[in-house]
Amino acid sequence: MNFKINCDELLNKLNIIQKALPSKTSMPVLMGIKIDVYKDYMNLTTCNGDITIQSKISGEALEVNETGRCLVQGKFLIDIIRKINSKKVEMFVYENKLLIIKSERSEFKLNVMTYEDYPDIKFVNEKNKSLEPIEIESYPFRTSVKEIVFATALNEKRPILTGVLFKYENNKLTYTATDGYRLSKKETDFNGASDFKMVIPAKSLKELLNILEDFEGNIKCYIDNNKVLFEIGSTYFETRLLEGNYPDTSRIIPSDFGLFIKFNRDELMQAIDRVSLLSPQDKERNYSIVKLSVTNNRTIEISSSNQEIGDATEEIIPIDNIEGPVLKIGFNSKYLTDAIRSLPSSDVTIKFTGEIKPFVVCSNEYPDLLHVILPVKLN
Repeated sequence: MNFKINCDELLNKLNIIQKALPSKTSMPVLMGIKIDVYKDYMNLTTCNGDITIQSKISGEALEVNETGRCLVQGKFLIDIIRKINSKKVEMFVYENKLLIIKSERSEFKLNVMTYEDYPDIKFVNEKNKSLEPIEIESYPFRTSVKEIVFATALNEKRPILTGVLFKYENNKLTYTATDGYRLSKKETDFNGASDFKMVIPAKSLKELLNILEDFEGNIKCYIDNNKVLFEIGSTYFETRLLEGNYPDTSRIIPSDFGLFIKFNRDELMQAIDRVSLLSPQDKERNYSIVKLSVTNNRTIEISSSNQEIGDATEEIIPIDNIEGPVLKIGFNSKYLTDAIRSLPSSDVTIKFTGEIKPFVVCSNEYPDLLHVILPVKLN
């Protein structure tokens, strides 16, 4: 194996595939980057057991003198290429023991790992050549995932809730995330092939979002029984799917509301942030409990009370007249600010069904996106 390559292009691809390098693992071989060099292109591959990423380099950036393959410690290869001050770098394997990395003034020798010990990787479209790709526009996909992924569960008590449900039927693609205490849902128009449903781990989606950040164009998506593959230009991103039955969240979303309040988005977020400074913390889920009150004289107060520290109260003025009865409701301040932050509008509307019932956070500007939050019982 012997080739010369543009350093910037190589570093760009290494930054992509490093997202599948494990920070720690019981299989040391997975700490390696698999390099396969062919006549006109090369592949860089990483795998951490949950996700596999492969990125291809070809064209003018690559000059292949001899084909071949090797496996090297990923962290050290990335650190070397990141710090080399050269436009091009030459890499070759010496006696199947060392990967030599040469630039204009530097030379590094990395011990190679046993290539044959690395898992045999075949992507789902290679295993099942009859799979038809689903084409998805990258921008709406990326935006939709960002708007709801934060609502997934962080603990593994119910593994299925650590992922996002993607459901396509009747020309609608619905994204759903919930941790059992809140729910976020986004619905988009989509013309796909046959109906599908899958749950992708939130951790995988967050890594995928990083790759998609600067990508324009369509993504090809291949769905198999327990894996899904995203083809993003010259990069393959494959992740396992979560197994199990995702809960029927349609029953959680209220439809009859007795109280509507419309707020300036930024003013509401800032008021909650200030009041939550003194709010009591729930140790189990680590959040601040804040109370919203609609009084008889139609003023709105956001408050917190902590016997050990003190109290905080702030009056906030809604955009429109308040429609509905008086109310006093407690909630997780982080859940509400997360929901508000995901709405890119200048205003937000909160719809209440009662003091101990779920409430909805939404915006008239974005009718396809909503958040549902369960209240906290007040003493």
